Amino acid sequence: MSEYNYDIVVLGAGPGGYEAAIRCAQYGKNTALVEARDLGGTCLNRGCIPTKALLHGAEVYQSALNAASCGVTTGEVGFDFAKLAEYKDSVVAGLRKGIAGLEKAHGVKVINGFGKLVDEHTLDVDGEKVTFDKLILATGSAPARPPIPGIDGENVVTSDEVLSMTELPDSFVIIGGGVIGIEFATLFASLGKPVTVIEMMPSILPGVDADIVKMLSTRVLKRKKVTVINNAKVTGINGGEKVTVTYELNGAEKTAEGGCCVVAVGRRAMTANIGLENVGIEMNRAFVNIDDYCRTNIENIYAIGDITGKIQLAHVASAQGLAAAANACGQKSVKMDYSVVPSCIYTAPEIAFVGIGEEKAKQQGIEYKIGSFNVAGNGRAMIMGEALGSAKLISDADGNLIGAQLMGPRATDMIAELALALKVGASVETIAETIHPHPTVSEVIAEAAHDWEGLCCHSLPKKK
Repeated sequence: MSEYNYDIVVLGAGPGGYEAAIRCAQYGKNTALVEARDLGGTCLNRGCIPTKALLHGAEVYQSALNAASCGVTTGEVGFDFAKLAEYKDSVVAGLRKGIAGLEKAHGVKVINGFGKLVDEHTLDVDGEKVTFDKLILATGSAPARPPIPGIDGENVVTSDEVLSMTELPDSFVIIGGGVIGIEFATLFASLGKPVTVIEMMPSILPGVDADIVKMLSTRVLKRKKVTVINNAKVTGINGGEKVTVTYELNGAEKTAEGGCCVVAVGRRAMTANIGLENVGIEMNRAFVNIDDYCRTNIENIYAIGDITGKIQLAHVASAQGLAAAANACGQKSVKMDYSVVPSCIYTAPEIAFVGIGEEKAKQQGIEYKIGSFNVAGNGRAMIMGEALGSAKLISDADGNLIGAQLMGPRATDMIAELALALKVGASVETIAETIHPHPTVSEVIAEAAHDWEGLCCHSLPKKK
């Protein structure tokens, strides 16, 4: 009989944590999952899922507005945000219930409470001692709140509070032009609300190539009454019924007003107050140091997800969770590889990318070649009324795929094909020779590969 309550304890039930717990149980380990809030963590309850549920509602609303072009008579179209919020909550609740069922079915003990390390083999969970042979830390992250004067003012919120709204203000100012900020801008603008985005960097959406950002900014955001202000430093916020955000631009002080200010400047690791100092876990600022096998410097303690400071994406946390579970259970040695991680942005149209973009290839001095295709030439996209965007494939000098950037309908689904191609070291020629089904949006990938060969049938000949 073991001297510990559990073989494995997982602290944190986000996508990485709850999957790690299930995998440990599948490996035959007596496993517990400790969570202070709801199963599913930020991703399910305050992030990916509720955001995309709201964006789906906005997309349906826009489709209804444009239904007449397909001969569909809808009458007067409107939206009820309170009902949309209920829909979002029902999706979240259903998925949360599903996770609870999976944990129970696999024999994982779910312990609801705040866990804090006492020593290398003990957690204090709201006054109760839980002992373990091995521990996987998966406590996740929370919205960052930078030290801006007035950030705690009335109607100044983070993504957490936005996702709890049941009615929308008449307008928004969003601080931060990263993925979270631009997705919220898309949501609010699609529902007819004026939006101003203030970004400190020269461009929104870091990691996305300039041509796609330009297309999104000029042909989508601008038309939806989203004002994007780059190279601007926010210096203060004056909250109230009308929120005023003060910022510096080109040496001049300016202001932007909205009914609500959304602070979307990234996320901070939730590593405080969980007892890491009690066992001497090595840190890199607020992040837990791990090796390629998700091990900390303490032999029996692993860490995964946002607290590791690698890549703050749910699918990366899940991959780390499965790797940590295999390694902690002694099942097999799994080394993490972060070189092929697809990123998705749920704007309308969607954006997705993987590997090295054109701009990064230039910066790194890589000799590269590009094949691209305009989504306007795709039959399926035209049928859907969403023929805006492009597919871009980037190869090295030998023709091997090194990166891809997509903008268009279903881009976030299609990027998986290119992630797999990168993972197995496929050439662009192989992609060109792969038969893609017709009519589908995925044909834009094949067309871009044909363009790389100089043999695209569905685009005009390039001028010589």
